[in-house]
Amino acid sequence: MPSEVQRIPRSEWSPLSQAGCVGVEGQLLLRLPQLSITMLRFAPGGTIHEHAAAIEIDVICLEGRGMTSVDGVEASLRAGERVRWPAGLLHRLWAEDESLTTLMIEHAHSVEAVRATLDGEE
Repeated sequence: MPSEVQRIPRSEWSPLSQAGCVGVEGQLLLRLPQLSITMLRFAPGGTIHEHAAAIEIDVICLEGRGMTSVDGVEASLRAGERVRWPAGLLHRLWAEDESLTTLMIEHAHSVEAVRATLDGEE
């Protein structure tokens, strides 16, 4: 028996509203209690500020090239590469001279972590 196919409403691209996020647009693709997937587009020079989150986050680079830091250690991030941001550690993502498109996969392992993420408490 095939799995049930469900329609997922697709949000529009919108600028990230968190303070310190500049030149980045997001589009929510999927939100479940334990998982959230958002596509992010960075203009050249776009950045997500350094902060920590209560949950683990995977960032997959789809197109372009950018930089990431985890706990103060910087690394380049290119198309086809992934970085994991462990819960509780400071992390950052930015584009330098070119645009960058990523998937951000947030893994919530507890009801408290899901609520904190949905309420914007990173």
